[in-house]
Amino acid sequence: MLETIRSIVSILSYFVLPAILVGFPLYGLIKGVRVYEVFVEGAKEGFDIAVMIIPYLVAILFAIGMFRASGAMDFLVDTLDPVLAWVGIPAEVLPMAIMRPLTGSGSAALVADMVAQYGEDALIVKMVATMFGSTETTFYVIAVYFGAVNIRKTRHAVPAGLFADAVGVIASVYVVRLLFGG
Repeated sequence: MLETIRSIVSILSYFVLPAILVGFPLYGLIKGVRVYEVFVEGAKEGFDIAVMIIPYLVAILFAIGMFRASGAMDFLVDTLDPVLAWVGIPAEVLPMAIMRPLTGSGSAALVADMVAQYGEDALIVKMVATMFGSTETTFYVIAVYFGAVNIRKTRHAVPAGLFADAVGVIASVYVVRLLFGG
């Protein structure tokens, strides 16, 4: 049964991205949308927003650099290792769980480092890669997107985003274990 699910997931994974890349423009054409013109207009707006959010990007990247350089990441991993072992989460994935809500590029670099260290077929690398795709850069989104539209009071956005990230991290570990063993 589990092998059948793995086979189905493996086969479907080949078609997801091409279906999206072809499906959205095709749907737009069917609905009468001038797809190319709308795409160019969106790209122009995206450039304007990118220029506007540069200060927020600098601030979040500075904070991340300080967090890593101060040794706080290593301290946190060492402190939480016994608890993580008790619930079945490898301590090696904790840096991704910590970095992913902060930065996409920093967490991508962590994935690349882990691939170089453990190899792309390692169970831990699959867990980290699944976390990368299943969680969001919560603080980055708050800093950049909320800042771009001048929202200062985030209310429930941060707790909801962090809760969703925690669920994504835990689910990533257990789903990868379910699908790939370990």
